[in-house]
Amino acid sequence: MDFMALLGIGLLTGVTTALFGFGGGFVAVPVVVWANAALGPDAMRVAVATSALVMLVNAGFATAVTPRRTLAALRGGGPLLALLAAGAAAGAFAVRYAPAGPVRWAFLGYLALTIADLALRPGFLRPNPHPRPRPLANTATPARGPLPAALGLPIGAVAAFLGVGGSVLTVPAMRRAGHPMRLATVLANPLTLVVTLPATAVSLGGTVDSAAAQAHAQLVGLVDLRAAGALLLGALPVIALLRRRPPRIHDRVHAWAYLALLCVMTAAMAFAG
Repeated sequence: MDFMALLGIGLLTGVTTALFGFGGGFVAVPVVVWANAALGPDAMRVAVATSALVMLVNAGFATAVTPRRTLAALRGGGPLLALLAAGAAAGAFAVRYAPAGPVRWAFLGYLALTIADLALRPGFLRPNPHPRPRPLANTATPARGPLPAALGLPIGAVAAFLGVGGSVLTVPAMRRAGHPMRLATVLANPLTLVVTLPATAVSLGGTVDSAAAQAHAQLVGLVDLRAAGALLLGALPVIALLRRRPPRIHDRVHAWAYLALLCVMTAAMAFAG
């Protein structure tokens, strides 16, 4: 895929990082599969690993430019963060040895199930009849983190295995806990950072068995550095701009846009090589 095309898609990953907390995973995976189609079945492994690196940098940058008072909502979330990291390491190791075809179908299946869940079950697009927001740091109740700690291990494992960073799991969970989309998507970035750090470290130590890998000098471990660099070059300025001047989006519109983006990415992955 042309470098300029990757750069343009990087702009989109910047938007998804800043507005939806995706970090780029659902955008990056289909794109990197296309860019590395010559690798055959290994293209999916490379896409998952490259996605992890892109999300690591995007989420880290987005977290760094987020106001400290917003990140204070994560106080008390140490156990959650530790389990996210442990799950991510396990998921990253698993994807190195899993057959590429099933990983791709798992990616598509998970997206489809998530879309159905968000559309049909109360709490995301329409209000939960009995919301129970988890306490945040700026309340009188002691903070416990935005999510139950027990969810960290499965969220980290699934996110790293599929290359999605975790936002598609954490944002709906925080939304259903009663938090607005604006806060849920902002907090998704530091949570994604915790997931992608061990996943990236594991991926850099992997290898591609395909003979076509000889023609891909840009691969470091399982990571396509050329694709990652182009995506990040487009994404980082957009993240900086949208963090400095965030657009005002109605909460309901924000939720519908999140769901619509998942639908677009599902279609893109279904037709990826």
